[in-house]
Amino acid sequence: MKSLFDTVSYKCSKIVTQSYSTSFSSATKMLAPSIRQDVYNIYGFVRFADEIVDSFHNYPKAILFDDFERQMYAAIENKISLNPILNSFQETVHKYDIEPELYEAFMKSMRLDLSKKIYLTNEEYKEYIYGSADVVGLMCLRVFVKGNKKQYSKLKDSAMRLGSAFQKVNFLRDLKADFEGLDRTYFPNADLKNLNEESKQQIIAEIEIDFKEAKKGISKLPIEARFGVYTAFLYYQKLLNKLKKTPSSKLKESRIRVPNYQKFSLLAQGYVNYRLNLI
Repeated sequence: MKSLFDTVSYKCSKIVTQSYSTSFSSATKMLAPSIRQDVYNIYGFVRFADEIVDSFHNYPKAILFDDFERQMYAAIENKISLNPILNSFQETVHKYDIEPELYEAFMKSMRLDLSKKIYLTNEEYKEYIYGSADVVGLMCLRVFVKGNKKQYSKLKDSAMRLGSAFQKVNFLRDLKADFEGLDRTYFPNADLKNLNEESKQQIIAEIEIDFKEAKKGISKLPIEARFGVYTAFLYYQKLLNKLKKTPSSKLKESRIRVPNYQKFSLLAQGYVNYRLNLI
């Protein structure tokens, strides 16, 4: 039965989320059950595309990516796919009328990772972040507002700022892996070979502005999504604070993390703020 296949597909998307990101998975659990699975479906899709370009070093990445993109379009057109991750994703796309521009922009940025190593201008940098992060936030926002176009329009800018903030934090956190492992440089105005405190603080100041603008939208999210998004916001803000306190010379030596005990503390703090309507 198709319903059984769909159930298996949903479980696959959930497993991908739980396996690849414990933090995102924890935040997703704070979403209402009515929207939780659709966020798993989106994450599974974006994670698989990202893994192709970032991790499959001993395999033909370009061929695999082309095939994944072809399967994505076929899944959306046919409303089914034998790839369970794409089968889940296409259902969410149709359920919330997610426009092609969003997942096409995402795939464009992922494709850049196959060949582009250095982002020299702010325009290139912003375009990459839009496609790799902002549109993911917008796809999730479609789910959060359950397709309500008026609400979506009001919260769109904040969702994009949150996506940008998360991605930029990831860039700083993964500096060692991106620069030394993948030979990528995303920040256009920073010499990562000789990253100094001034350059690092400029990047952090930019992220803090994104967080400030993003928080304005979190308080206006539907109740089903607010606590989950706020949980993710607190986690990334804590991660940014740790990066801020880490000397620039140390950022390329190890990956900065937030320990589990601090994550639990943030969850408790977030819940109290949420219940007291302090978000």
